Amino acid sequence: MSNSYFQFKKFSIQQDQCGMKVCTDSCVLGAWFAEKIPTYSTILDIGSGTGLQMLMLAQKSRAKITGIEIDLPSCKQSKENIQESPWHDRLNICPGDVRNYKFPDRFDFIISNPPFFEGDLLSENSQDQVARHEISLNLEELLEVVKSNLDTGGSFGILLPANRTSYFEKLALDYGFYVSEALFLRQSSAYEFFRTILHLSGRKANNPERFELSIHKGSGHFTAEFIELMKDYYLYL
Repeated sequence: MSNSYFQFKKFSIQQDQCGMKVCTDSCVLGAWFAEKIPTYSTILDIGSGTGLQMLMLAQKSRAKITGIEIDLPSCKQSKENIQESPWHDRLNICPGDVRNYKFPDRFDFIISNPPFFEGDLLSENSQDQVARHEISLNLEELLEVVKSNLDTGGSFGILLPANRTSYFEKLALDYGFYVSEALFLRQSSAYEFFRTILHLSGRKANNPERFELSIHKGSGHFTAEFIELMKDYYLYL
C-alpha cells in the first residue's frame, strides 16, 4: 500500500485521496522543468492530482501557477497540500474538466503528467482508471487544450511512457508543436528507457537536444546525476 503522505524538504504531499500517487518519474518531471521556466511566469498544470508539480515548480520560481483536476477528492486534497505550503498565495486549483474550462488568460508554460497505459488492463478502481488511463483525456484532446491555452511564444512539458514518444511527437506536429528537448528516463543502465519527458513549443528546433538519466547505479544507490537533479527536493540527499 502506498504511503498516505510523501515528505519533501520544503513541503508535504498528502495523497490518500488521490488516484495518482507520488512516484519517481513524476518527481523528475517537476524537477527538470523547475530549472527551465522563467522566474516570473504563468503556469497551468493539467491534471494536477496531488499538486506535486505545482509545488515543485513554485519552490524554484515566483510563478503564478494554476492547476486543474477533474477528480474531486484529488482536487480537495491538492488544495490542502497547497494551503500548507509556503507558496499558497500564488497557487490556485480549479475543479473541472480542462476540455471545456474557460481560463481568463493564456499561460507561458503548461505542464502535464497525463493519464496513460491506454489499452492495458484497466483497474477496477474508477479513480485509478481516470488517473492512469486515457478515459477522461486522451493525447489528441490534451494537445487541443494546450493549443487553446498556451500563449504565443510559450512552451509545454509532458511525461509519457517511452513507447509512446514517437507517436506523440508525430501527433504534436499536427498541432504545430515541435520538440526542443527530451529526457529519456530509465531505472538503471541495465534497463531500457521507461519514461520520456518532452519539452515542446511552436518554434522548430533544428537539432532538438536529447538527454538520458538513470535513476540508480548497479548497486541500487541513486546516480550522481539523479541526486543533482533531486537534491533540493528529496530528504536525505
